[in-house]
Amino acid sequence: MFPILSVMVALPALGAVLLWALPGGARARVRELALAITGVELVLAVVLFLQFDTSAAGTIQFSETYAWIPQIGTSWALGVNGIGLLMIVLSALLTPLAILAGWWEDKDPARRTHYLALILLSEAFMIGIFAARDVFLFYVLFEAMLIPLYFLIGSFGGGQRRYAAVKFLLYSLAGGLVMLVGVVALYFQGPGGDQAFLTDNLTNLPMSTTAERLIFLAFFLAFAIKAPMVPVHTWLPTVAETARPGTTALLVAVLDKIGTFGMLTLCVALFPEAAAWAAPVIIGFAVVSVIYGALLAIGQKDMLRLVAFTSVSHFGIMVLGIFAFTQTSVEGAAFYMFNHGLSTGALFFAVGFLIHRYGTADVTAYGGLQRIVPVFAGTFLIVGLSALALPGLSPFVSEIMVLVGAFSVAKVAVIVSAVGVVLAALYVLLTYQKVFTGPAPEGRKPVRELTRRERVVLWPLIALMLVLGFLPGIAIDTLREPSADIVATVPTEEAGQ
Repeated sequence: MFPILSVMVALPALGAVLLWALPGGARARVRELALAITGVELVLAVVLFLQFDTSAAGTIQFSETYAWIPQIGTSWALGVNGIGLLMIVLSALLTPLAILAGWWEDKDPARRTHYLALILLSEAFMIGIFAARDVFLFYVLFEAMLIPLYFLIGSFGGGQRRYAAVKFLLYSLAGGLVMLVGVVALYFQGPGGDQAFLTDNLTNLPMSTTAERLIFLAFFLAFAIKAPMVPVHTWLPTVAETARPGTTALLVAVLDKIGTFGMLTLCVALFPEAAAWAAPVIIGFAVVSVIYGALLAIGQKDMLRLVAFTSVSHFGIMVLGIFAFTQTSVEGAAFYMFNHGLSTGALFFAVGFLIHRYGTADVTAYGGLQRIVPVFAGTFLIVGLSALALPGLSPFVSEIMVLVGAFSVAKVAVIVSAVGVVLAALYVLLTYQKVFTGPAPEGRKPVRELTRRERVVLWPLIALMLVLGFLPGIAIDTLREPSADIVATVPTEEAGQ
């Protein structure tokens, strides 16, 4: 079998090396080269999706297993079920759009090359993490991913970018070190051998209650920081307001999904009894994230911080769906991971286009744009409405699935979280009102409409949200069986409802 997943990991990684190796005179076309590499990656992702057997979406497909460090039982083991498949498609879709969105950001060819190489390296790690079937491999990629992200945040962005990069790194390293303790402890609980870290060999392990709960907490903390959840979320708004919008779009729309992805595929799948034990407290923190993120979003003047806080709220809904442990809620959470990537990615791109025109993310600097740039205004409104889960757009389907699915087991949590939906309408519509309606500020420079390149970035995301809003089965069919398998492992009376 053609090792398509290994190729998808290697292609952008080798592309990054190629960009760094280019001589100075050849760097004039580096954007086109990076876009071509990510374009091939997107084609491979489409092939992966079309060849995926939906009728067996819960099984690992496109499997590859090669010995890596047999002395400690690690393997280069890749493969995807329906959840991993959608995350890989999302990664492959948003990376070329991020390159297009920042097409004119760097005048210096050397800086441009460095930035694009880091983007390609990040894509390689994203694909690898979502495809990893070896816990040690997952951990290595999870930690290695910090390297390109640190430089993307610290080298490209606003005046506080170094502070933001260090804050991001410290939070992530703290979670990663705790997770490493869990990985080592899991090894000693496992069967040993040259494939000791394969996830298939680590499910249904006979562990003491105390050991399972402690290892679960080690993994969960790392994923809660990555997600991010309250109270370990504070690095995200800082990064969002200082990093480039394209960087933040990839970080929040894709890379932060590693947190919820890890909760689904490792925390719950490997430690089901501990997950059931911790669920009530985790759901409580999820509800706090939903309301806290929405309230703080309403009070933001910086649009990038606003979008970051909306994501804290949305991640709370995903975590609620995961730890409600019903078929519908878990499917909805997995689907929301994909839809949130489309919506939030588009929102960060749109805000970035505004900043490119005016040089500021301050909401109060805008006003009256609706009459001048109606296409931009209409596009921004649709993207904003996707963030509040407007019916007809795909985020609505996933959000309602979580709330309906979780209601039977967490009524109070769902009712309180539903308040977050109302608050979402406030922060989206108030922002639109301040930016695009009312009088224009005096002395404002002329504004141009959405360019063709900007439309190529935003409109496909809107089109995909519309298609999946009316035909959600295209994606949900790939999630049903793996979600059912996850729910079936959890020892609760409600599981499977």
